[in-house]
Amino acid sequence: MIRTLISSVVLVAITWFAAPSYANNSATNTAVVIHAGVLIDGTSAAPREQVTVRVENNKIVSIQAGFQRPKQGDTLVDLTDGTLMPGFIDMHTHLTSQMEPGSYIYRFTHNPADVAFRSAHFAAITLKAGFTTVRDLGDSFNTSIALRNAIQKNLIIGPRIYTAGKSLATTGGHADPSNGLRDGLSTTPTPTEGVLNGPLEARQAVRQRYQDGANLIKITATGGVLSLADSGDNPQFMDDELEAIVQTARDYGMRVAVHAHGKEGMMRAIRAGVDSIEHGTYMDNEVFALMREHKTWYVPTIIAGKTVAERAEIDGYFPEQVRPKARTIGPLIQGTLSRAYEAGVRIAFGTDAGVFDHGNNALEFVYLVEAGMPELEAIRAATSSAAELLGASDILGTVEAGKLADLVGVHGNPLHNIAVLRQVDFVMKNGVVYKHQ
Repeated sequence: MIRTLISSVVLVAITWFAAPSYANNSATNTAVVIHAGVLIDGTSAAPREQVTVRVENNKIVSIQAGFQRPKQGDTLVDLTDGTLMPGFIDMHTHLTSQMEPGSYIYRFTHNPADVAFRSAHFAAITLKAGFTTVRDLGDSFNTSIALRNAIQKNLIIGPRIYTAGKSLATTGGHADPSNGLRDGLSTTPTPTEGVLNGPLEARQAVRQRYQDGANLIKITATGGVLSLADSGDNPQFMDDELEAIVQTARDYGMRVAVHAHGKEGMMRAIRAGVDSIEHGTYMDNEVFALMREHKTWYVPTIIAGKTVAERAEIDGYFPEQVRPKARTIGPLIQGTLSRAYEAGVRIAFGTDAGVFDHGNNALEFVYLVEAGMPELEAIRAATSSAAELLGASDILGTVEAGKLADLVGVHGNPLHNIAVLRQVDFVMKNGVVYKHQ
């Protein structure tokens, strides 16, 4: 009863907050014709110059050489001085929160409706930054599930969301919501609240996420930077718990994403068959080899690491228990990504948005290139590679006839200057234009 009431409040709050925003951006046309000076289609193919992409309803119907004349009634989008790409996919976001001064007390001051209003705002910002699809890897009140549903129903604007709902943790683990609470405030969270101990509770926790409506499972296999606990990298799940999570998730058609900084926690999770490692700070050659063997993806989140390291130098920004972890772990992730790429590990784009301010997701492209990824590979990480990790390559990730019309455009060429992706000028999701400057 209480869980149903919370979900209802969240959905109503989101709808009231953002419906006018959608109304101002929802005009569609039978056909949109895009003249692109450069097309990067999300595959390994070389960019093409002077291309016409035709969109009808919500699908790409053709890609033709040259600037083809629009038919009567078509809408022309002129990107002849720019570059057109598939809509970007961020594989690690938290749309229901944003780290800022004082945010550690929000769990005592924010009601479900407060979280809902903020998440609707963050979703709109993310879409207009060019990210037409995201994975949301941990929320509160199941807000991201209600947010996903509201966006699907065209009640508000935002990216297409694949959500894990509440992250799974063990008692005292990185995603245990009772960490740091004094006696009288602390509860004993159960698998319903995403805290489990042992394989039986692991199965229950996965099945609860399925019942809640989550698309995938997120687990916190090691300690983390921002949680109110001492270790940032200790293993926090046993082998039998991890195996129960993965096996149960497979029964329900769900993939498993794993927060992990420490080596041992990563090794256990990879052997259990998870789909992706997020952050991965202390990976080494042994971990890289195991990831290649199991075809495990790596989602690095460099921008989050840099952000927490920078903000750790601001007195009072983080609790003192968090500050040394942020200083130590945060700066290492970019170097880890560089070594993982050289080792042939599969890379998908992800940022941990919410740890930094939503809308700045594209800065991750700059950091990927700084770490040694070629510009085209960095773009593929956020398009076709991300779609493959999602299991959505049939509809997303490339500019091809028959795919959903998720497209972004920028002035200039990101292969010459990757930083131009930080200023997206054109955003289309599912055939609807949400931004055109």
